[in-house]
Amino acid sequence: QVQLVESGGGLVQPGGSLRLSCAASGFTTSTYAMSWYRQAPGKERELVALITSLDGSTNYKDSVKGRFAISRDNAKNSVYLQMNSLKVEDTAVYYCNARRWLPSKSEYWGQGTQVTVSS
Repeated sequence: QVQLVESGGGLVQPGGSLRLSCAASGFTTSTYAMSWYRQAPGKERELVALITSLDGSTNYKDSVKGRFAISRDNAKNSVYLQMNSLKVEDTAVYYCNARRWLPSKSEYWGQGTQVTVSS
């Protein structure tokens, strides 16, 4: 059974930090591009950070550059999102995503973890 399970969300004050984890089972993440998306109430889901499978290069949404860092541990079949200097506008449900195009297109989503930044 294929699963992506996120953890590490919670309530944090502005300026604080959280580390999200995403553990995969039922498939091997090493051949997948891994991403974190988020969706705030009333807004569309948006890409926050991505890490490729080929060389581990990363890409970030402009508003989180310098504050968030995505990483992966293929040995643990996991991906992480370190979030520092959190802002109220970072409040959202964060989703883990795995996607590949070769040898066949496949994509998986986690169930999401809530991150709330509030004083």
